[in-house]
Amino acid sequence: MTSILTNNAAMAALQTLRGVNDGLKDTQGRVSSGYRVEKAADNAAYWSIATIMRSDNQALSAVSDALGLGAAKVDTAYSAMSSAIDVVSEIKAKIVAATEKGVDKTKIQQELDQLQEQLLSIAQSASFSGENWVAGASGTKSVVSSFVRDGSNAVSVKMTDYVLDSGTLGNVLFGMTSTGAIETSSGIIGTAFNGTYGGSVIVMASIYDLDITGFTQGQLDGALTGVELVLGAMTAAGSALGSISTRIQLQENFVSGLHDSIDSGVGRLVDADMEEESSKLSALQTQQQLAVQSLSIANSSAQNILTLFRS
Repeated sequence: MTSILTNNAAMAALQTLRGVNDGLKDTQGRVSSGYRVEKAADNAAYWSIATIMRSDNQALSAVSDALGLGAAKVDTAYSAMSSAIDVVSEIKAKIVAATEKGVDKTKIQQELDQLQEQLLSIAQSASFSGENWVAGASGTKSVVSSFVRDGSNAVSVKMTDYVLDSGTLGNVLFGMTSTGAIETSSGIIGTAFNGTYGGSVIVMASIYDLDITGFTQGQLDGALTGVELVLGAMTAAGSALGSISTRIQLQENFVSGLHDSIDSGVGRLVDADMEEESSKLSALQTQQQLAVQSLSIANSSAQNILTLFRS
């Protein structure tokens, strides 16, 4: 039955055209944005996961920056310690030279004075971002090492600690006063020796205050023992700093890889497959043209009724 009041064919064609237009709109949105899941309405579960992981990735970026800052602090301290070891090794060589008979110890002491001042200069200069890891009072220095989300979904930032020890054979060259000034009477270089060290009894001024001008052969031997102990302590401190530097480097590499992995994982959840969307777009555009043509045919069918009333 054909009715001029109700055109069922036109209504069906219109419904089809609306569906095709909706699909075309969604596909064009995915093509233009690059996302398969752009908002919660697209897929609430995937959108929620992607949002959280993007937030974690931003935190990882901050951790990466903090690791870079920490690495700079540790590298500065290591460089200073390494330079100080070279200077103390030179002091050791000068003391050995002073043991030779007929040598003018006054001239050697003049050289030692310059080397001692160089040690102070190294300690004063080894500061990065307001922190000095080779000149400071006993305490703990910390650098960011990682950002963690555990199984219970709790987040935290992990730190790596380096404990400063300003004692005789600790791990800082000099101590520091409460006002932030370098204290030349403490630390590996600044503390005087007065006791038994490594089985040897040593009573002498600190390396920084060492004056061999009037030293006897026995006192020179004691000074050599003291310098050797100092070198051992400085080497241990340098080794510890090197270990922390290596760990930070490994963590930086891990964070970089983790950042990329999270980006990739989020992409798999929410990114659009552009090849697939391109095929859908072409198909929907064709369907749209056909639906428009079908609606046009359905609307024109009512015109055929006029032929029934022609005489």
